[in-house]
Amino acid sequence: MGLFDRIWRIIRANINSLIGAAEDPEKILEQATIDMQEDLVQLRQAVAGAIAAQKRTERQCSQAESTAAEWYQRAQLALQKGEEKLAREALTRKKSYQETATAMKGQLAQQNAVVTQLKENMRALESKISEAKAKKDMYIARARSAAASERLQEMMGNLNTGSALNAFERMEEKVMQLEARSEAIAELGTSDLEKQFLSLEAGNDVDAELAAMKAQILPSKNAPKLPGSDAPTS
Repeated sequence: MGLFDRIWRIIRANINSLIGAAEDPEKILEQATIDMQEDLVQLRQAVAGAIAAQKRTERQCSQAESTAAEWYQRAQLALQKGEEKLAREALTRKKSYQETATAMKGQLAQQNAVVTQLKENMRALESKISEAKAKKDMYIARARSAAASERLQEMMGNLNTGSALNAFERMEEKVMQLEARSEAIAELGTSDLEKQFLSLEAGNDVDAELAAMKAQILPSKNAPKLPGSDAPTS
């Protein structure tokens, strides 16, 4: 399980250190998951092989026990027929097969322990793979987010904000200068003669308004008195 331990350490590694390294964390996590899946396939094959060997040993053990029983029956038959020597030979064969069966039972116990351990390892690896897949998706999302944030920070760093603001200030000042220049040109463009006529026109307006006011006020004061208007009333 050395390879499994190594892969799992990679899965549990800090994603920030992976981002800082030259390696692509997304590729590392994908490859780690693939390696774990390959380990699982190999482990399943090992379990299947161990179970097959266990079944084969069980059949051989059963066959040996069955053969030992047959030789025992033959020994009984030979002894009943008075063939003691033949009975002894049959018992010798029976003992050989019985010893084989006993040895295979011991082998079966070892195989059972191996199969049990392999099954536990397989279930543990399946659980680790499920957990790794969930973490892989989370780490990949974090890696992509960190990479996007890093690119954004680089873009912001490359923007010369100070120069942009200075450019706006310079343009504002330039526009104000142009506006002032335009007003000055407009003011200077009026000739002295035009100014004099404008002054006269403005004066005439004032004189006309003054005459209108006099016409309204003065007639009431300077109007001639009618004859007999001073006679006292009775």
